[in-house]
Amino acid sequence: QVQLVESGGGLVQAGGSLRLSCAASGSIFSFNVMGWYRQAPEKQRELVATITSRHTTNYADSVKGRFTISRDNANNTVYLQMNSLKPEDTAGYYCRLVQGGGTSYWGQGTQVTVSS
Repeated sequence: QVQLVESGGGLVQAGGSLRLSCAASGSIFSFNVMGWYRQAPEKQRELVATITSRHTTNYADSVKGRFTISRDNANNTVYLQMNSLKPEDTAGYYCRLVQGGGTSYWGQGTQVTVSS
């Protein structure tokens, strides 16, 4: 089993920054993909960014140039640095880990609210 614990959400004004963290614990394969997804009210959950254990990254077009995903493999932690935040970034942000065998785990989520 794998547990994911997110932190770092909050309320920020438009143009501001936040840094999200997600710590994974449990039985984690050496190759995995960790990522951040978000879900706004009455909308589907969408990909924000992912990073493999080999540090290959992928971003949604809406956050390219503003968000940066990174990870610390030694501590099984993934980060999301969010700059130039916009009101449309407001959502619950969820951490996800996909093991090399395909099993997927989700965190409980952390709320990000950007005021205009």
